[in-house]
Amino acid sequence: MFAVIYRWRLHQGKEQQFASSWHRMTEEIHKRCGSYGSRLHQADDGTWVAYARWPDAATRERCNGVDPEALSSMREAIAEAFPEIRCQVIDDLLAEPHSAAH
Repeated sequence: MFAVIYRWRLHQGKEQQFASSWHRMTEEIHKRCGSYGSRLHQADDGTWVAYARWPDAATRERCNGVDPEALSSMREAIAEAFPEIRCQVIDDLLAEPHSAAH
């Protein structure tokens, strides 16, 4: 498995725009490109961090041109983008919480 970590500093007041666009973009990438999804976080230092998983690096590299409107909206909200970190997953113990029955 392959993973990429992204980090950004956003323009003040553009946080919701970024989060909504990121959500839309991530859904499309999962649907069209076969990613395993992503998680978006806001760090204590104010930066935003996303972690995305893929079957392999080649699958990620083949994915392009997905939702240009969402990508443009994300880029508009970014004040600074840090270099991405590309990772090979060695072990994975991340578990999803069980939702309570209603």
